[in-house]
This record gives sequence, C-alpha cells and structure tokens, in this order.
Amino acid sequence: MITNPYLASAPESSGRPTRVRHQVLGLLTLAAAIAYLARNSVSVAESTIREDLSLTIRQSGWFMAAFFWSYAALQVPCGSLAHRRGTRFAMVAFACGWSVAAVCIGVAPGLWMLIVAQLLMGAAQAGIFPASCHSISHWMPQARRALACGTLAVGMQVGAIVASMATGPLIDFVYWRWVFALFAVPGFLWAAAFSLRFRDRPAEDSKVNGAELAMIRSGRPSEDTRSTAPAPTPWRLIICNSALWLLCGQQICRASGYMFFASWFPTFLQETRGVSVTDSGYLQALVFAGTLTGSLSGGLLTDWIWQRTGSLRLSRSGVGATFLCGCSALILAAWFVESTFLAVILLSAGSLLAALAGPCALSATIDIGGDHVPQVYGIMNMCGNFAAAACPILIAEIFQWTSNWTVVLLLFAATYLVGAICWAMVDCQQRISD
Repeated sequence: MITNPYLASAPESSGRPTRVRHQVLGLLTLAAAIAYLARNSVSVAESTIREDLSLTIRQSGWFMAAFFWSYAALQVPCGSLAHRRGTRFAMVAFACGWSVAAVCIGVAPGLWMLIVAQLLMGAAQAGIFPASCHSISHWMPQARRALACGTLAVGMQVGAIVASMATGPLIDFVYWRWVFALFAVPGFLWAAAFSLRFRDRPAEDSKVNGAELAMIRSGRPSEDTRSTAPAPTPWRLIICNSALWLLCGQQICRASGYMFFASWFPTFLQETRGVSVTDSGYLQALVFAGTLTGSLSGGLLTDWIWQRTGSLRLSRSGVGATFLCGCSALILAAWFVESTFLAVILLSAGSLLAALAGPCALSATIDIGGDHVPQVYGIMNMCGNFAAAACPILIAEIFQWTSNWTVVLLLFAATYLVGAICWAMVDCQQRISD
C-alpha cells in the first residue's frame, strides 16, 4: 500500500488535541446553510411572485439571474477582502448584507426592486465561500481538507433543501412577503455568534492546545508559522496558471447544471408534469438531497484516495472527471423517461454524481492557491457563477424559441460531459508560489 508522505511527517505533541477546528467548520457550514436558505427560496416562490406582481416569464428569468451577476462579478473582490481583513470581519459583513437583501425581496413592489434586492443578495454572498475555503486552509489538516470542503457543501444543500421544502408550505400559510422576512432572521443571529466565537487562525485562538495546532499543521509546518500579514497577490502567476483555467472550465459546467435545478426546475415540473407548487418544491428537495449526499461522500472519497495514494491527480482530476461523466449519462437517460418520479430519481442520482466532484474542486483551489486561496477560489467561482447567471435567461429564451422544456435536459447532459473533459486535464501540482 502506498502511504501518504504528509501523514508520516506530522509533528508530534503531547496531550489530547482540542476540537476547536470542528467548531470552526461547524460555524462555516451553518453559514453556508443559512445563505442557501435565503437564496434558494426564490426558485420555489417564483411562480407566486410572478403572478402577484404580474411579471412575464422572461422578466422572472432576469429576476432569478440577477443574483448571479453580482455574485459572480464580486467573487474576487470579496475574496480579496477576506484575505486582507480576515474571515471574521468579512463573514459578519456578508451575513448582515444577505439578510438585508432577503428583507428587500419581501418588500419589493415590482420587478426593479426585486432585481436590486437580488443584486444585493449576490454581492453579500459572493465572498462567503472564498473566505470559508481560506479558513479551511488554515484550520484543517492537509489530509482532511476535502472532507471539510464536502461538509461545507453539505451545508449548502441543507439550506437548499430546507428552502425547497419549507417555502411552499409557508407561502400557503402566510403571504410570500413574510416568508422572506422570516428567512432574513437566521443570518443576523449567525453574524452575532460568529463575531464572538471565531478567530482567523488557530494560533490566535486561546482554546486551541498544542496538540491540535500540531495536527492542523501536519505536513505543512511552514504555512502557519509565517507572518499573519497577507502576502501581495501574484496576479501574473495566477492568470498564467493553466490548471486554474481548466478548473474554471469544469466549474462553469457544474454551476450551469446546478443552476437549472436551483432556478427553473420547480417551474419545469409544474409546466411539463402538472405538479403543484408545493410538490415541485419537494421534488426539487429530492434532487438537492442527492447533491447533499454526494457532497459529503465526495469529501470522504477524495480524502481516502489522497491518503492511500498521495496522488493529487487521482484524488482530484480522477474523481471529478469520472463522476461528471456519469452525471451526463444519467441526465441523458432521464430525457427518455416519461414517469415523473423515475425521471426525478435519475436526475437526483445525476446530481449526486455531480456533487461527488464538488469537494475535490474546492480542495484543488487550496492545492493550487497556496497562500492565495481566496483569490484562486474567487476566480473559479466567478467563472462558474457568470455561467449560472446566464443559465436562467438562456433557459427562458430556449423555451420562448421552442416551447419545449425537455430540450434543456439534452443541453445539460452535454454540459456535464464537457466538464468531465476539463477535469481530466487539471494538474493540481501546478501550485501558485510567490
């Protein structure tokens, strides 16, 4: 058996390690869940909002896409803010911002206010995952980074599932505007708790003992012993890194596919299968459950392959390419199925496979980025979210041209296949160094 050289070089320290790193990961995961609760509730409520405000389907497409334009454009600036000012400062500001945006959606009198609220929501959430990956690079051992990234992705899907399952029944119970006001509350509460508990680096937290600090630094002792002052960003090296741009290619494909399920999928079910608003939310939640399962399993699998082989190519590129290819095949199979339930099962299995390729992508930004993870993750996620921003508009236009919702399944089967090809060519050993 090939053993991981990083594990053999772990520094020793007497005493039982504290578990502050797990608390940190828990706070970051909770932030992801709350963020996705606020943003994903829009897709289930879309038809209700459209009817109440007399919007066209094309206007709804622009409304849902608005989030992703600011979200994508501000990935790098917000990631840089977290790099300069620290995750603690940045995440508190982000959480308060997206909570205010949720309130704005609830009070919007028409299309333009909805778009402004979505732009604010996107701007506020743009930095949470670059900042979270930055913290994971400081707080988690090398051999547990993929699992930590997978756990973060699980938080995203928990929030998405809660939004899918709760939004419809809440709209049936109270006016939709009150639903968005309700979804704003958790973000404010989280910001207060995070400000009190979180520290940017393990060495700054008095509750971290020497054994835990040694475990965190395992295999990378120089990373946390250098100055806490942020290093200047080597933009030329980042821009010229070919592995980063291939990583961006797979992210574009994964984000586009995911966005279909996060935006038009409930409406797709309502229009093509005669499903009610509430039931479409439940079926959307089933797809997100596949994503949740894949996110956690992908982290475990990626770390297991890394620990057994010490190969970044197998544990990153191999995992990503294999599962995106499988996802493409399952979506293509769903196109031939007439049964609503069976089609959703196939799509859920496809979303599970796509999610298995998620943690290795987050881990790859840490592998490539070094001390510049927020910028590298920000570029990757920026590219993916520009594609996600275009996705609701493109789908609306395709429907306007063809009056055929099912053709989008063929489009996304091809999209995931292209993503698999990009993953196969990523070399995570092309690390950015100053």
